Amino acid sequence: QVQLVESGGGLVQPGGSLRLSCAASGNIDNIYAMAWYRQAPGKQRELVATIPGIGSPTYADSVKGRFTISRDIAKTTVYLQMNSLKPEDTAVYYCSGLIVPIGTQEQDDYWGQGTQVTVSS
Repeated sequence: QVQLVESGGGLVQPGGSLRLSCAASGNIDNIYAMAWYRQAPGKQRELVATIPGIGSPTYADSVKGRFTISRDIAKTTVYLQMNSLKPEDTAVYYCSGLIVPIGTQEQDDYWGQGTQVTVSS
């Protein structure tokens, strides 16, 4: 069984910073790309940032220069450093991972449960 667990959300004032974490655990053989998505009330889920197994991260235009995605050396944990936060960044943030479970040769998308980020004064 594979699990992704996010943490680090909360309430922050405009201009502030938060760091989200997402740890993958379970019967994992390999993890390829990991990503952060967000969904604001009444809106569709949108891709925020992606970090591949090899290569450079990519970002949505709305967060470029403010957010940074990174992974630990073991590549089982992904982070999202969010700076200069704006009220429009308010959303539930989800991490996802393209993961191959042990005993299979099939990669599939796995999702965390989400963590709320609220930017408000």
